Amino acid sequence: MIYVIEDNPQIREVVVEYLKIKDHEVLEFNGAKGVVEAALHRPPDLCILDVLLPDGNGFALAKQLREKLPEVPFIFLTAKDSESDRILGLELGAEDYVVKPFSPRELVLRVEAVLRRTGKAGTKRIREGLWEWEGSFIQIDEQAHTVDVDGRKVKLTGAEWKILTYLASQPGVVVSRERILGECLEYHYTGSERTVDTHVKNIRCKLGKEGWIETVRGFGYRFQGKRRAETG
Repeated sequence: MIYVIEDNPQIREVVVEYLKIKDHEVLEFNGAKGVVEAALHRPPDLCILDVLLPDGNGFALAKQLREKLPEVPFIFLTAKDSESDRILGLELGAEDYVVKPFSPRELVLRVEAVLRRTGKAGTKRIREGLWEWEGSFIQIDEQAHTVDVDGRKVKLTGAEWKILTYLASQPGVVVSRERILGECLEYHYTGSERTVDTHVKNIRCKLGKEGWIETVRGFGYRFQGKRRAETG
């Protein structure tokens, strides 16, 4: 997940579209409001930050993010091109400092270089894949937006699709209900964890076997399927 914090709607739209073309998930903001709160519930793999925001300063926002989530890398994308601004941005811990006007393609290359450098290059969405568990198979095709279980097509709601593909993208990893709320249901501020339980119950029913998604008591859920295909 990449956060794009940019108040100019034209620039933000271009950046978001170029990132999506490369299969990155994106969450966009038109200002500083709500970014830190969202990041605590749905930690990004990288932030692209403007400096001059209508409700705050990108440097200050980067400092807040660094204090709360020190492992999250960020890139400044700004019209502030003085040497002192560049130095300040890098001193704050930025991985890169891109000055407007800029090439969207070059920006995406810089983003992917940072993701590789920070070990987050494997966080793209699933395009298609096959998972196995106890002789049963699930086939997920994101482009076609379909799920097959042992050759049988399964119809999922939008929320169920997001939860299943999110869990399947990290098989064997225990994921908290709070994280699922943020990552899949986008409840940045409020949201009942019982909602997650209900969705998971429905997914299990549609998959035909509860064991695909294991409950880890007191924490969350773990997808138990073994990957049989590579991510795109």
